[in-house]
Amino acid sequence: MATDDTRNKALQIRNTLLANYGHPVWRNPLSPLEELVSTILSQNTNDVNRDRAFDGLIKSFPSWESVRDAPQDKVIEAIRIAGLANQKGPRIQKVLSQITNECGDLSIDFLRDMSAEDARSWLMRFKGVGPKTAAIVLLFSLDLYAFPVDTHVYRVSGRLGLLPDKMSVEAAHVHLEQVFLEQHYYDVHLNVIRLGREVCHARKPECLICPIRQHCSYWKDERGV
Repeated sequence: MATDDTRNKALQIRNTLLANYGHPVWRNPLSPLEELVSTILSQNTNDVNRDRAFDGLIKSFPSWESVRDAPQDKVIEAIRIAGLANQKGPRIQKVLSQITNECGDLSIDFLRDMSAEDARSWLMRFKGVGPKTAAIVLLFSLDLYAFPVDTHVYRVSGRLGLLPDKMSVEAAHVHLEQVFLEQHYYDVHLNVIRLGREVCHARKPECLICPIRQHCSYWKDERGV
């Protein structure tokens, strides 16, 4: 359970990041179904290759129904640049088939009318859809409150002292949703990712140029404060 001190620290971190990085904007908005497919493609790869793989599907197939019904090898070839295509291709096709079977068509827009928890649970029933993938769809396509935790967010929030020691990535989703205010999830998630990519690297973090080092447990430990 997050303490008041942790929440206050988180608010200061959010405000400092906002002052330095401004209000971030997620890439071109996608429909919930498209965001789900895109996020599955994003697993274990970078944004550029994710987008190229997604574009490959759009160019190779006229509809999501045709992706669902295509020969497996054709889908794999279309997304090969994303890596792990032999896993991701069949996984996407299976998700599309399950949605069709349950909903009658390929749309998950109805999740907008659910609570965030119910929508998250619905999405996470699918193989390959974990808490991060579900949270991204909720936050960026369904306008529901969820806090996605990717490798950058997990590393940075751990160094900042916002996570208890040895907390798992899965548990961090629930914890950070308690640490930050719901209305701040969007900009905090994106700004922390930017910080992780540009400054707080996995190896050799550039603490001296970090805009939030005064709030950082890692920085204080390094200096012996």
